[in-house]
Amino acid sequence: MVNARHAEFDDIDDIVRLREVMYESWRDASGAAWTGSGDPAWKADAAEALRLRLGEDKPTMAVTVVDAPDGSGGLAACATGVISERLPSPGNRTGRSGWIFNVSTDLDWRRRGYSRACMTALLEWFDQQSVPSIELRASVEGRNLYEQLGFTIPEEPAMRLNR
Repeated sequence: MVNARHAEFDDIDDIVRLREVMYESWRDASGAAWTGSGDPAWKADAAEALRLRLGEDKPTMAVTVVDAPDGSGGLAACATGVISERLPSPGNRTGRSGWIFNVSTDLDWRRRGYSRACMTALLEWFDQQSVPSIELRASVEGRNLYEQLGFTIPEEPAMRLNR
């Protein structure tokens, strides 16, 4: 059985590394690896955001992690969730909703249940925070896992404006 735990400040650099692993695994339409902007400063920005968010008195962000089993002290996998608050509605009387992102497993540790363990621990955290509605974007590789955990494709269309 794989056990996930909540991330600590000492895990931040490795969480950012796993985020980069996730980005590098994405492919564009031509099949080339995602390279982002080429500016590595995003890593320092991500680390700082994690330090701030994980240090909140009442955290609205959680990162669950699985330690690499090789004793290296590194992480094998992680998943990140945030809580946002909207007005209550008939379908969500608390107005609290969750967003899951940054689900990543190191290439050496894939297909061992580590992402499932991180997701299960993260969903438990959302339950403890009384968050009834949780969304994520599923990669092709992750879709089966998310469906097994109860995620479905919503009927309503999603739209985005990037500025």
